[in-house]
Amino acid sequence: MTKGNIATTAPIPVDVEEGKNYFWCSCGQSANQPFCDGSHKGTEFNPVKWTAETSGKKFFCGCKQTDGQPFCDGSHKGL
Repeated sequence: MTKGNIATTAPIPVDVEEGKNYFWCSCGQSANQPFCDGSHKGTEFNPVKWTAETSGKKFFCGCKQTDGQPFCDGSHKGL
């Protein structure tokens, strides 16, 4: 699987709302990190849809190297 460009080398904490859909940027080009703004158009990348099952804080991957899309798995520590 091709990984996106590194947007930041830290996870991005987000307070999510139960039942809301989130579209994580997988390409690393979005100006609205960690979420998609359509910058992937014309590339092999697509946003990753995730629906919050409960409200609370989640740590979305900012480096785009995670194997646990859309969440941080610590991959940024090896960059």
